[in-house]
Amino acid sequence: MPMFYVYILKINNEFYIGYTEDLKRRFQQHKAKGKVELVYYEAYVLKKSATQREKKLKHYGSAWRALKKRIA
Repeated sequence: MPMFYVYILKINNEFYIGYTEDLKRRFQQHKAKGKVELVYYEAYVLKKSATQREKKLKHYGSAWRALKKRIA
């Protein structure tokens, strides 16, 4: 059963939020942009759940602020 991931990377001291089905591959692609650190990820069974979570983190500041407190 495939898994779907919402992830947060720190790339050159900037945070990047994304979604993927292959976290390892996506991390390698981002490494071409500079110093990359995987800060956080969440795994989902349903693609819809992952895409909704990614959207919430990107478009609603309160969700992103709450998560930043958890991972700080």
